[in-house]
Amino acid sequence: MTGQDWLEKDFYATLGVAKDASQADIKKAYRKLARTLHPDASPGDAAAEQRFKDVGEAYSVLSDAEKREQYDAVRAMAGGARFTSGQGGGAGFEDLFGGLFGQHGGGGGQRVRFSTGAPGGGAAGGGGVPPGFEDLLGGLFGGAAGGGQGAGHQAYSATRGPRRGADVQATTTLPFRDAVNGSTVTLRTSEGATLTARVPAGVRDGQKIRLRGKGRPGQDGASAGDLVITVEVAPHPAFERRDDDLLVTVPVTFPEAALGAEVPVPTLDGGTVRVKVPAGTPSGRTLRVRGRGVKTAKGDGDLLVTVQVAVPQRLDGAAREAAEQLRDALGDADPRADLMTRARQA
Repeated sequence: MTGQDWLEKDFYATLGVAKDASQADIKKAYRKLARTLHPDASPGDAAAEQRFKDVGEAYSVLSDAEKREQYDAVRAMAGGARFTSGQGGGAGFEDLFGGLFGQHGGGGGQRVRFSTGAPGGGAAGGGGVPPGFEDLLGGLFGGAAGGGQGAGHQAYSATRGPRRGADVQATTTLPFRDAVNGSTVTLRTSEGATLTARVPAGVRDGQKIRLRGKGRPGQDGASAGDLVITVEVAPHPAFERRDDDLLVTVPVTFPEAALGAEVPVPTLDGGTVRVKVPAGTPSGRTLRVRGRGVKTAKGDGDLLVTVQVAVPQRLDGAAREAAEQLRDALGDADPRADLMTRARQA
């Protein structure tokens, strides 16, 4: 992508967001458009495919804080520059670069002109070309700068060297189990090509993975850019993750909690592990199973089992009679007595 591309393309308009949009708003807009315009959603629709490429290009710039800052700066400078010739009253080329080199044009101030004279001498009325002037123009406008071959003037061309390829941004959504265990994903680039990438075990929601040399190719023999994948992890119906630990809530009966029991607990790999519930375990207590959490290069997390006492919705016959006998056996024991005492304290 060249500087000229940045001048000509309004990436904010492409994504349909304001110029002060947050990164979250930019990401949300991109994901919505990418789903709608994806080639798989509209096979054979050339216009949708081009829009898909434009949206990907815009997101690759605006999602990168450094690139976005550079883009905004170039667009702001281009928006304020008016290129004119002659001695008219409008601010012209000299005003733009006069500000860059510490001098001002127009309004009675000193006007700066850039020109070249014959070899070995300065140009009349203007002085020599500042060092690096051609590079500045080439960097801003992506190509040759300057006018025609008028008397006493020469065209300036930017000297381009090898340029590293641009990084490419991509987003993929993984099932919870694949994020914990690791997975291989296939991505489609904005140009329609496919790329296979390995996502390591234990990746977190929102984590970025950088694949070196998998971005856009470099110019003039320079290295290719990187592919930066943002991983979004889908929620699991039974498990949650906290750091490298896995959390699961397991219902137990009142007798199991009151008398103690050994109960089966599911594990993420589809198996079970038996966990001892001590007698008198209250609802909400968490038991720890070592080494059954997320496995990473730094070590293995744990499985945290939260006990939830299940209360029957209906009690019939013998079950109801047993509950009534337990109530009578407990007598006047008040489980809320301590709470009431603490609530009355200052």
